[in-house]
Amino acid sequence: MDGTFDLTIIGGGIVGLATALEVTQRYPRLRLAVLEKEERLAVHQTGHNSGVIHSGLYYKPGSLKAQTCVTGAQALVTFCDQYSIPYERCGKVVVATTAEELPRLEELYRRGTANGVEGMEMIGPERLRELEPHATGIKALHVPTTGIIDFPRVAQTYATLVQERGGEIRLRHQVQRIIQASEEIILETSQGAVATHHLVNCGGLFCDRIARMAGASPDMQIVPFRGEYYMIASHRRSLVKNLIYPVPDPVLPFLGVHFTRTIDGLVEAGPNAVLAFAREGYKKSDFAPQDLRETLTFPGFWKMARRYWQTGIEEMVRSFSKAAFVKALQRLLPELTADDLQPGGSGVRAQAIASNGALVDDFVFSVTGKALHVLNAPSPGATASLAIGQMIVEKAGESFGLGEGVKNKRSLS
Repeated sequence: MDGTFDLTIIGGGIVGLATALEVTQRYPRLRLAVLEKEERLAVHQTGHNSGVIHSGLYYKPGSLKAQTCVTGAQALVTFCDQYSIPYERCGKVVVATTAEELPRLEELYRRGTANGVEGMEMIGPERLRELEPHATGIKALHVPTTGIIDFPRVAQTYATLVQERGGEIRLRHQVQRIIQASEEIILETSQGAVATHHLVNCGGLFCDRIARMAGASPDMQIVPFRGEYYMIASHRRSLVKNLIYPVPDPVLPFLGVHFTRTIDGLVEAGPNAVLAFAREGYKKSDFAPQDLRETLTFPGFWKMARRYWQTGIEEMVRSFSKAAFVKALQRLLPELTADDLQPGGSGVRAQAIASNGALVDDFVFSVTGKALHVLNAPSPGATASLAIGQMIVEKAGESFGLGEGVKNKRSLS
C-alpha cells in the first residue's frame, strides 16, 4: 500500500465516474481513487447500451428514477455543450398498435407530465406518418426531448476531469477481498492492497457481490439479462428517421424491442431480454459457473421465474429465431423484412431481484458502516449519471462526514 485514500469508488462505469466527478467538485481536497477491474473504463453496461438520452417518461412519479432523469438529462446536455461532446435531441415516438395499449399510452403521458417532461404530444396516424413515414400505429406519443449520444465518450470525459482535479483512476484493479480495519477499509485487489477511509460501491453487474464482501446483507441479488440487437442494413436505414418504441408492459422494467438511430448514423433494432449464464455474458455461449450457480440458488429468481415464465419463453424464442424477432419488429415497422437485418451487438443489464421475486424497478442505495452501495442503477442510469452522482455524494457526505478534518491532498502515486 502507498497511503490511505479518503474515499475510494469501486467501478469505472459512467455512474462511478460521475460520482468521482462530483466528489472532486464538492470536496476538492479529498484524496480520491477509482478502481476499475478492466484495462479501460466504461467497458460493460456503459459501453454496451443503445446510447439514448432518456426523457423521464416511464418512471413512477416520485421515484428516484423520476427525480433524477429529467434533471440529469438536462445536466448531461449542458455538460456536453461545455465539453463539445456530440449529441442530438432527435425525439422519439411511442406507438400503440392495438386498442388494448391505449390506456397504457395515456398512463405514459400522465407519468411524463408529472415528471416534468416537456413538449410531449399525443398524435394520430397522420402525424405519426409525418414523423416516421414507415411506422404504423393507431395512436402515438411524441417525445421531442429524447436524444442520442455516445456514453463511453461522456464517461471518458468525466474520467479526464477527475484526473485533472487530482483524483486517481487505477485500471486492472479487481477487488477480491474487503477487510474492515479499525480506522480504514483494506481493499485487496489484483494489483495489491488499497487502503481507504470510506468506500462507494458502483460495481454494476457485481455490486451485490462487492456489498457482501464489505459485510452488507442486501435483500436482493443481481441477475444478468442479455439484450441482443440486430442492425438495419445500410440501404434500408431510411426506414427509421429517429427512435420508434412500442408501448411497454408496465409490470416489467424492459421497454420491448424498438428502433434506435445512433449518434454515428447506424440504426439498431432490439433488444430482447434473456437470462444470461454469466454476468458478463454478451454471447449465447458465455457461461460462468459461479454466476449461474448464484442465480439458480437464489430463491428470488425462482419466484420471479414462476411469475414471468411465459414472457421469458417468448424472449428466448426471439433470441434463437430471427423470424420471431422480425415479427415483433414488424408490429411497428411492417415493411421490415428479415433480409433488412444484420447481426448486431448485445448488452447485459444488471437487474436487481428482491428475495420475494420482485423485479426492483428503482435505484437502490444502501449505507453499511463506512461503505455506500449502489445496488441498482440500470436505465436511465447513464442519462441521469450526473444527478445520480450528486445524490450519491450527498448521501456519502451525510453518512461519512466527508471533508471534515481532511488534510491537504498529497500524491499517492
